[in-house]
Amino acid sequence: MNWVKQDIPQELVREIAAKYACDPLIASILVRRGLISGEDIRYFLEDDPRYLHNAFELPNMEDAVDRILAAKEEGENILVFGDRDVDGITSTAMVVGYLRRLGMDVTWRLPRGDEPYGLSIPAVEEFASGSGKLIITVDCGVSNVAEVKRANELGVDVIITDHHNPQDDLPAALAIVNPKLKDSRYPFRDLAGCGVAYKLVSALRFALKSRMYGQSICLFNTHPVNGAYIIEIAKLRNLAVIDRITETVVPDMVDIARTRIPSFLEGQQILVWDERRQKLALSKIFGKTVDMQIVDIADEIGKEIPQTAGKSLLRLKELSSFARYSSGDSGELDVFITLFTSFIQKRERHFTEEDVSDLQLACLGTIADIMPLVNENRIIIRAGLMDMQKKPRSGLSDLLIKLDLAARRITAHTLSWTVCPAVNAAGRMGSPEKAAQLLLEEQSGVRFSLANEIYTMNEERKRLGAEIWTFVEPMAAKNLAEFNNMFAVAYGKEIFRGVTGIMANRMNSFFKTPSLAASFSDDTVTGSLRSARGGYDLTPLLDQCADLFIDRGGHDHAAGFSMDKRYWEPFLERLKTIAQTIEYSTHGADVQDSTVTVDAELPLSYLTPDIFKVIDRLEPFGAGNDQLTFITRKMKVQDIQFIGKNGANHVRITLDTGKYKWPAVYWNAAERVKRDFDVNDAVDAAFHLNRNWYNGMETPQMVLLDVKRSEKQHRTAPAGA
Repeated sequence: MNWVKQDIPQELVREIAAKYACDPLIASILVRRGLISGEDIRYFLEDDPRYLHNAFELPNMEDAVDRILAAKEEGENILVFGDRDVDGITSTAMVVGYLRRLGMDVTWRLPRGDEPYGLSIPAVEEFASGSGKLIITVDCGVSNVAEVKRANELGVDVIITDHHNPQDDLPAALAIVNPKLKDSRYPFRDLAGCGVAYKLVSALRFALKSRMYGQSICLFNTHPVNGAYIIEIAKLRNLAVIDRITETVVPDMVDIARTRIPSFLEGQQILVWDERRQKLALSKIFGKTVDMQIVDIADEIGKEIPQTAGKSLLRLKELSSFARYSSGDSGELDVFITLFTSFIQKRERHFTEEDVSDLQLACLGTIADIMPLVNENRIIIRAGLMDMQKKPRSGLSDLLIKLDLAARRITAHTLSWTVCPAVNAAGRMGSPEKAAQLLLEEQSGVRFSLANEIYTMNEERKRLGAEIWTFVEPMAAKNLAEFNNMFAVAYGKEIFRGVTGIMANRMNSFFKTPSLAASFSDDTVTGSLRSARGGYDLTPLLDQCADLFIDRGGHDHAAGFSMDKRYWEPFLERLKTIAQTIEYSTHGADVQDSTVTVDAELPLSYLTPDIFKVIDRLEPFGAGNDQLTFITRKMKVQDIQFIGKNGANHVRITLDTGKYKWPAVYWNAAERVKRDFDVNDAVDAAFHLNRNWYNGMETPQMVLLDVKRSEKQHRTAPAGA
């Protein structure tokens, strides 16, 4: 196995460690992973929800909020329609729970049994027949053109909140809130559906508690530079910057009327930092005849944020963490915007316990939908995990108890491998409403019963998945050549619809190709497609077959569709043609499996429990942020034990690093004992570090990826080198 450790400039490591006040080892890992801009680094070093993007930067958010507030005012009944997976279930529970706390008349619905994904015409018609006036979709809706058209015909408004890839033909909804819309200016496109739902709830909270909702204001600042003055103005609405201008003016050289300033400021409240200084500057630039009506906000902000009192924007720029992370040269106006935003958030108590509790659901859904663990997804997950560890919200706490997780450290890995599959099982087994009800139920006895039902469904899902794989694997292997060895395909009535996604994912891992698993009912085919992230993009495939589908949707690397059964054979023929053009290396995964990409080399002295401070800082790991891989040399093999139920194929090793002895597991390595390493050998190893939970005890351990006998010429490198 190849160990690849990229060379990195040590001066850059030192610069990042100093600038962002982080451990040099963390700095070296960030550099080695290509994370060198402040915009990227901030989301690995900060947990504060203030770093989340403004919800009103999402397209059409204010329109959505206005319509929901109107429904509240008029006492209208609302239907929240979600999806059957974890993302849709958590989104539904979050939005329904919040609207109910506002006293609104809310019902909710998820696709059950064999009902198709997304909003359905029967659901629309049933809701309209009961005098329903507003439907809010969560984690679905962006492809429901016909369904929204029918709602409009029946006098029902539809607000779509979704994160799936939009098609060219968008539904005629009252508002579509989706970061992936073509005209979206939202700074991050990879929110989960529950992330978008959280933004909707956050926007509603802001609208109901803030005097600033729906109001535009201008932040104004000017400062001298090289005999001229720079005038900067930002226009904010709902604390989001919607426009800004910069004018460079030489004193007494131009009339203010000939600049963009008057038209930009017309009708706006103008806020400044240090009124006396700003008026003096304006007088020097344009003469004393200019009398601008401005309001000094510095003292008010200083009362709420004492550390800012009496300081200039220039001085505050030196102290601002936001400015430190900003790309390019963050100016005084940027500091002013950040201060004003923080001031409003603090004064109006934006980040309440209720808000953080909702982040628990957003965290769960984001992990389940395998969203990239970068940008604000990291803060959503870290904040949700921290609150979950302190006080899991109702419903979630009941499920954690049932899964024997109540006393354990809750990590992204725990959610991904244990909690998310259990919640998902309800949808896969045709009863997603059980999971949503668990998260909404107020009576503890009912929650206990629901948690038991979900646990039972998950056990049945595991049994069913194992049974169906015995059909899927040989069929896909047999069909592979028909698809140019570039697509694994399995289909039939033997594949239960609820596990098509699991089967496609397993096929993708097993065959190292994009994969499709399809379930047949009497008249319909329902399929799930998977492709490794960074591999083949599924969207063009869906586009080329759009005329065959009843419905389709998804992400670049995970998608689904339904079609009339009579189109199945034409679809397969088209897929065979498409497979001839796929540029996807079936050997890429094998090469990857034989290569270890190293994040840092650790000296023996670094292998103490303190190393988990580095690991914990860079968690969560997953899509877009792989688990850390280290190498260490000249560890002594103190003990070897063979473990495993079927033939003891695995190895448990104790490695002596000097001060500490580390337990390590090495999967499928029994045959390497004595051949490649043995007791008392000095070895070099590539490994992950994690915490193992066993018999109520949590202990640190290594998970070995490769082990080699040490060579005498090896020299111990400095940490992170």
